[in-house]
Amino acid sequence: CNGETSVLTASGANTYSWSHSLGTGSSKTVSPTSTTTYTVTGTTTAGCTGTATVSVTVNPLPSVSSTASPAAICNGATSVLTASGANTYSWNTGGNTASITVTPSSTTTYSVTGTSTAGCTGTATVSVTVNPLPSVSATASPAAICNGATSVLTASGANTYSWNTGGNTASITVTPSATTTYTVTGTSTAGCTGTATVSVTVNPLPSVSASASP
Repeated sequence: CNGETSVLTASGANTYSWSHSLGTGSSKTVSPTSTTTYTVTGTTTAGCTGTATVSVTVNPLPSVSSTASPAAICNGATSVLTASGANTYSWNTGGNTASITVTPSSTTTYSVTGTSTAGCTGTATVSVTVNPLPSVSATASPAAICNGATSVLTASGANTYSWNTGGNTASITVTPSATTTYTVTGTSTAGCTGTATVSVTVNPLPSVSASASP
């Protein structure tokens, strides 16, 4: 593979001289960047010469690339990593297919080694950004009302909000006729969501009566 070495060995003579400025000696270590043919001239003790050639085939390294889809996720979600450019693949997660699914809990960089049919390897890396879920909270003011009164529900901790009543602002006004629990979903700027609940207790009005006697 490109970048590796090969040992050239000549035999059958007494001394040897190699082409490509390799000098003399029966063995030479070479690191060609492309397929190369070397010539060696051997000389006997009587001064007679003979030549031989030997070729070293250089296989290119695979150009491995990798992608993440999506490249940014919310905590708890998954991303599909896909490698290309080689014949077989090995991920640092232990996966050995071209595509793997990951669920990182924090921003993580993954590496993959691709192997060509000639056995040469190349590597690539890909990162998955993990955005945190918003910590959404909700309050009611007041938290206990008399039947017929109103309470203001206020959510915080996110960028936008959606209430189970249909409201889509941080604060909404409700007039429940009975004790009710409300749910709000908050969405961060990264598109991640979190939920919170808040209850409003409804106290009944007293049943007042009056009489005159006589």
